[in-house]
Amino acid sequence: MRGDGGDIYWRRRMSVLVAVLVVVAVVAWACSSGGSGPERSSSAQSSPSASTSAQPTPAADPLLAGLRTLAMGTASPSPTPTPKAAPSERPRKPGEPCQEKDLVLSLQGGKEQIFAAGSRPTFLVTLVNTGSVMCKADIGPRAMEVRITSGADRIWSTADCVSGAGTEVAELQRGVPYVRSLEWDRRRSSADCRSASSTALPGTYVAVARMGKMRTEKGVFHLR
Repeated sequence: MRGDGGDIYWRRRMSVLVAVLVVVAVVAWACSSGGSGPERSSSAQSSPSASTSAQPTPAADPLLAGLRTLAMGTASPSPTPTPKAAPSERPRKPGEPCQEKDLVLSLQGGKEQIFAAGSRPTFLVTLVNTGSVMCKADIGPRAMEVRITSGADRIWSTADCVSGAGTEVAELQRGVPYVRSLEWDRRRSSADCRSASSTALPGTYVAVARMGKMRTEKGVFHLR
């Protein structure tokens, strides 16, 4: 009887011990699961913001940036005005009319000279073609005029009282000067070709050669 009683005693003690361990284990599991609940909830709540922050912004998305760059590259740029090329001057042919830009007109003689009574002033008119080829020019007394003035008074001109057409076409070779010598008889001239012309008075006079828009330097001289 005693032996059986001892066994029963120890069995009861082991049962109580096991029950206590089970209760402790249940409490520990409950505490661990209850503590992880809020953490899981918190992590679940924070996950959207984390995922949102993890998503690339439109500016940082390489695909969107590539599409935007492609669109900008294919956009038609605003048209820029194309400068017009200056028209090239055609080559000159020999024998064509001379251009004034290729001609050099000069007047010699009479400059600051004093002519005694009875002596006649003389002048040299020179015309040079500086173009690349031979050209033709009218060197008649009307086209290539020598005019003498005294102040505002027109005294004499080669274009006055010219008989016939008054034209004379000359071939001007490149660099070869054409020279004409003129002598003034001291008499006045007029465009209406009056037969009676008076003699110029002593004083200061100015001679200028004219051809188209070209003018030579003034040649100032004095008559005694």
